[in-house]
Amino acid sequence: MKEIDKINKNREEANKYLLTHGSKVFKAFMDLEKATFSEGSLKKMYKELIALGISVIINCESCMQWHMKQALDSGASKEEIIETIEVAIEMGGGPATVSSRFALRALKHYTETGG
Repeated sequence: MKEIDKINKNREEANKYLLTHGSKVFKAFMDLEKATFSEGSLKKMYKELIALGISVIINCESCMQWHMKQALDSGASKEEIIETIEVAIEMGGGPATVSSRFALRALKHYTETGG
């Protein structure tokens, strides 16, 4: 899907720009992200599923795409992703059903096209 590829490209370009220009704030954010999603009492996969659910509720497409891919790469199944989206719909109500459409397109992209 072009929109998923565009999000990835934009993220990579922005990250590279900020890191090569010595952004201390962005580096600190990246360190926070690394610490947050490292294995602990909760496995990385579950942390990514939580982040995916939150991403649906706050309607952050870039977040949905990132945490979807990270969850799948950490071993989440298609069924676990769908249940995560369903929990987000229940917690977020009607607006989350709109956000969940993007999450479902991202799931299709990664599981059907090998993206």
